[in-house]
Amino acid sequence: MKFLLALLPSASVVLSFLLSAVVVTAAQEKRADPEFWKWAQTPPMGWNSYDALGTSVTEEETLANGRFMKEQLRAHGWQYVVIDARWYDTVSSFDDRNFNKERTDAKLAADEYGRLLPSLNRFPSGSEGRGFKPLADQLHALGLKFGFHVMRGIPRQAVNAKTPIEGSSFTAADAGDPKNICGWCPDMFGVRANSAGQAWYDSCARLWAAWGLDFVKVDDLTVPYSAHEVEMIRIAIDRCGRAIVFSTSPGPTEVEHADHVGHLANQWRISGDFWDRWADLDHQFDLLGKWQGVAGPGHWPDADMIPLGHIGIKCTIAGKDRQTRFTANEQVMLMSLWSLAPSPLMLGNNLPDTDAWTLSLLTNDEVIAVNQDALGKSARRVTQQHGTEVWVKELKDGSKAIGLFNRSGADATLELGWTAAHLAGQQSLRDLWQHKDLGVFDGSFSHSVPAHGAVLLRAAASKR
Repeated sequence: MKFLLALLPSASVVLSFLLSAVVVTAAQEKRADPEFWKWAQTPPMGWNSYDALGTSVTEEETLANGRFMKEQLRAHGWQYVVIDARWYDTVSSFDDRNFNKERTDAKLAADEYGRLLPSLNRFPSGSEGRGFKPLADQLHALGLKFGFHVMRGIPRQAVNAKTPIEGSSFTAADAGDPKNICGWCPDMFGVRANSAGQAWYDSCARLWAAWGLDFVKVDDLTVPYSAHEVEMIRIAIDRCGRAIVFSTSPGPTEVEHADHVGHLANQWRISGDFWDRWADLDHQFDLLGKWQGVAGPGHWPDADMIPLGHIGIKCTIAGKDRQTRFTANEQVMLMSLWSLAPSPLMLGNNLPDTDAWTLSLLTNDEVIAVNQDALGKSARRVTQQHGTEVWVKELKDGSKAIGLFNRSGADATLELGWTAAHLAGQQSLRDLWQHKDLGVFDGSFSHSVPAHGAVLLRAAASKR
């Protein structure tokens, strides 16, 4: 009898299996009509602290960027203010090493249930257990939305201490998997696909909702792809009672996961960290090319943060304090490609330092309208030859946005043919960067494009 009993699965194993089945079933049911797709009908537009301020952004720096957004950018559609990594680290000084393994066992600010709290040495308004609510309230009062970055999983310190999970009979040790770790950030253990793991994510989402969170970027989800944690986070957000945009990171997310991630997350990274290097921008064309046809209202392939303007102030991983290394032509190319894709537009620069040129890129309403078009169609790469290519995006009013891109090192003349671009008859063309009508054309159109540059057009059937 003892031998037979030994063969039977333990209650925890059975519970884990049953929850896994529930998670998968719930995820599959979401595929029919994902309610959360209504939360990001167009690609989210905002600011993320990482490129400029790294892992040591402060409350005042966050508010300064929020105030600039309200004054200069909100009228053009920018609205999310997102604090990136390690806002819960309690050390008194910060540098780029915060993600490295030498930070293992760093003390993280947390409540009695193990849930992460903002460190008071940088976010003093969170005292007395108030967390991020005071900061979120201030940003909401500016007409903006608040977001932050978290690592997937459950803090190692909570698992080791067996802290209780709020709202359940489980402890963190029931939820955490010490064998499931991130290779580059030592804060967390992965979460098991069991009832304790779901209870953990549910408790976090309830706390985030109480703070007034509008956007969460969950890191270490996609390389390798952690399907069960993507599913559990989705369920937790759906249960929390607040519309929180769910962004997965880092990348590249493999296209084979398109159906899964597209029906569970609002946006997902298609690349590793994107920086102000020509090789990164050049590569992004081919990555976005793989995701053509996948985007739509509420679910967007994410080409990553936009490193224009003043970056590297406290984040020196990809270069010290600097103005973007992208040339003016490359900046136009980047904004044209992100708008056509369309990708979420998340700025990485320190906004209060924004110069006139950068501001002109970020407030061009004709270009932003391409990204924010309500139809939500992906652009298609319709021609590609000799380092040049043409991308075409259908717009809701029946017109088309067209990008002429020159990835080569020499100026080139590109020809836009009506057949390849699916145009017919006479077309009125407008240059969206120059705010200039170019005239009416029939059959084709040619335009010079500088090396590493772009021309962004809008084509509409002529009424002549």
